[in-house]
Amino acid sequence: MRILFYDTKKYDRDSFDSILSEYPEIQIDYLDTDLSVQTAVLAQGYDAICAFVSSDLSAPVVEALGKEKIPLILMRCAGYNNVDLDAAKAAGITVLRVPGYSPQAVAEHAMALALAVNRKIHKAYIKVRENNFSLTGLTGMNFYHKTAGIVGTGKIGTAMCNICRGFGMRVIAHDMYPNKNLDFVEYVSMDTLLAESDLISLHCPLTSDNYHMINNYTISKIKKHPVLVNTSRGALIDTEDLIRGIRADKFFGVGLDVYEEETQNVFENREDDILQSSIVSRLLSFPNVIVTSHQAFLTEEALEAISRTTLDNAKAFVAGNPDPKNVVSA
Repeated sequence: MRILFYDTKKYDRDSFDSILSEYPEIQIDYLDTDLSVQTAVLAQGYDAICAFVSSDLSAPVVEALGKEKIPLILMRCAGYNNVDLDAAKAAGITVLRVPGYSPQAVAEHAMALALAVNRKIHKAYIKVRENNFSLTGLTGMNFYHKTAGIVGTGKIGTAMCNICRGFGMRVIAHDMYPNKNLDFVEYVSMDTLLAESDLISLHCPLTSDNYHMINNYTISKIKKHPVLVNTSRGALIDTEDLIRGIRADKFFGVGLDVYEEETQNVFENREDDILQSSIVSRLLSFPNVIVTSHQAFLTEEALEAISRTTLDNAKAFVAGNPDPKNVVSA
């Protein structure tokens, strides 16, 4: 089986190559370039293509892959909101993903963002590098005995609940499908979560129902000065409304691993480019905001799990028995 990998970085190649000897029936070719209508033709003759969460898998690209008779799209990620599933179905293309690789990796990064922005680690690091050891502007707050509000209690949200419990926090959550195993978590309405949480952490997929769930209206409901963290999908937050909320001193701090309009930036070095969007620069202009580069998943353990599940998906597809929980359909 020949698989063409699009938009690969060194950590992708290292991770997949480290286990490829265990899959002698699979051959991988890596491309630095990402998917587009123009680059889809490069997949001619392959048995599958592999893409990532930032890849363009809109209808025109999927249709172009269909013309090259590609039967399988392997997503080396959990998210698939960038895939036009109707176009894939029409083209007879199966889409397989990695639904869970290391929920702890993402949850730990969410807490790292919360701690860093709370204790002003980003500011302290820069000050000390300049031999400025003043503590002015570095005051944080204890998370101990505060309330953590977790939006979404799937595998990642569950891991975040456990981390917050370990910090001695009261943990409340909002989810349409409560996790009965989280006996220490109190499930509440979204309004209650916003009104009572000192830390709000988003851990839900992006759907039409929760698009821009953090907006002017919901920001008006929040308790004074919470820390807001998003490691899920950028469009869960209306960025313009968030910026207005930050300017209105609504938040103690904001930590974002994802943000709207990140597609052209994520995983790329843009240091010599003139950015056409001011989103990042506007967010970073605030002293109580930290933005990272969609890196919450990036641990050695998560990369190995992604690699194994992706290649297992390929084998299962050839054998005609893909894992149902890994199949994405319209």
